[in-house]
Amino acid sequence: MKRFSPVGLLLSFSLLLLASLAQGQNYITLASTTSTQNSGLFAHILPQFTRVSGIEVRVVAVGTGQALRLARNGDADVLLVHHRPSEERFVADQHGVSRQDVMYNDFLIVGPAQDSAGIQGLRDAVAALKKVAKSSAAFVSRGDDSGTHKKELGLWQSAAVEPGADAGAWYRETGSGMGATLNTASAMNAYALVDRGTWLSFKNKGSLQVMVEGDSRLFNPYGVILVNPQKHPHIKETEGNRFIQWLVSPPGQQAIAAFQINGEALFHPNKR
Repeated sequence: MKRFSPVGLLLSFSLLLLASLAQGQNYITLASTTSTQNSGLFAHILPQFTRVSGIEVRVVAVGTGQALRLARNGDADVLLVHHRPSEERFVADQHGVSRQDVMYNDFLIVGPAQDSAGIQGLRDAVAALKKVAKSSAAFVSRGDDSGTHKKELGLWQSAAVEPGADAGAWYRETGSGMGATLNTASAMNAYALVDRGTWLSFKNKGSLQVMVEGDSRLFNPYGVILVNPQKHPHIKETEGNRFIQWLVSPPGQQAIAAFQINGEALFHPNKR
């Protein structure tokens, strides 16, 4: 029987440990939204990227506003969110290197089957929200500075309604993610704004149905940005860029398009 010296065994163990630690360091941190995480998109596409690159992607899924703050503080290598004005400001302020289109879907206004505000079938989201406010029908907002919340506030502004000032008991803010907000809307038989990806993957719809869709103002683009390594030297620039380039490459775009529920795509590739 071949014998190994204690020194040889220790050396072998040390090399294995170092290799394991090195492999564990081959990752990037991605600050993104609850919609990309909770819809199941990342569970579908990220293992494909890891297989071809050897790079693990660790996702911090929060609202867009919080994701932007994390990235601004250098607590993420890459940012993938869905509020273009905020993304462009992030780059203009030199917190990010550049923004690239990745994919899009759209927002929906959903509500209870009885539709007390009478908005089902409208294709004008602003007119629909005016009717909700006028009827004082229950509306549930995320209220969390997410991309969805920012979109909702913009629509209320276009409707000349200030929920914080004008709304009474009919307007509720959950301060939480899309899934929890939909659960509240379902329990209250209330209206809500939701991205299509989360809606298609959401199981507890109750009496909620799609009320308004198809308005161009409900377009929902997602962008990806490398956090600026000149501001934060610890940013993993090479690995982050490799992830971004994969996302916008034909294999990455095909992976996004292939993510479907009951034959319906939750996100559409949008690299231009």
